[in-house]
Amino acid sequence: MIVDSHCHTSPYWYEPVESLLYQMDHNGVEKAVLIQLGGQFDNTYQSECVRGYPDRLTSVVIVDSSRTDACELLEREAELGAVGIRLGPDVRSPDEDPLVLWKKVDSLGLSVSCAGRKESFASSDFADLVEQFPTLQIVIEHLGNVNQPEGGTPQEQILEQVFGLARFPNVSIKIHGLGEFAAKDPTAAYGFPFENPLPALLPAAYDAFGAERMMWGSDYPPVSGREGYSNALRWTKDQLADLSIAESQQIFGGVAERIFGNG
Repeated sequence: MIVDSHCHTSPYWYEPVESLLYQMDHNGVEKAVLIQLGGQFDNTYQSECVRGYPDRLTSVVIVDSSRTDACELLEREAELGAVGIRLGPDVRSPDEDPLVLWKKVDSLGLSVSCAGRKESFASSDFADLVEQFPTLQIVIEHLGNVNQPEGGTPQEQILEQVFGLARFPNVSIKIHGLGEFAAKDPTAAYGFPFENPLPALLPAAYDAFGAERMMWGSDYPPVSGREGYSNALRWTKDQLADLSIAESQQIFGGVAERIFGNG
């Protein structure tokens, strides 16, 4: 079973859910996790999508963390079926306890899809936060943003600090298509379109987190402006072809189902 851990869908921005389902069907993807768009606090459409396709979709929502009733809003989203929340590593609440929203996520048994700058992921503040929530599943999106779409690799210290979060057993990482970190080869009109050798970010992520804490996500539909959905799946699998079948099944389905599945 292939599970896409990172998709966006909306009737107002990007594409409606039917476009995602087409890509899933065309590429043998059984399930997907809907990740709310940054800055969007109305999760109604995602909830409707999950109700329409409960066996195929789950929803990771966003609530306005600056509101004093953010915890109540999140509780309602959980009642409506949300399996997780999208938070940034810098998110703190205006309450007397700045971590009250994180504590609420933990108490509700939800997971966190974590989006932010690589410097924030690399900070000691975020490591301290993670340490306070040993049972909370935290998934770092987009390779912790150490990905460099123009090719190359980030500062070695930043890379080590971000991937060093693997020391916390409740932290996992999302990998996406090669177009997020590999430079396009302008001379490749057909075939594999990236410059070789590719930056070694996938092997580095594997060395740090292992297959049991890595998950593939297409980043649909932004991926359509890079290599496209099919290639994001196919070429990422090709880069990890030396792994065992069991490990591949974890990265391309098992881990996402465990953390963001609907039970």
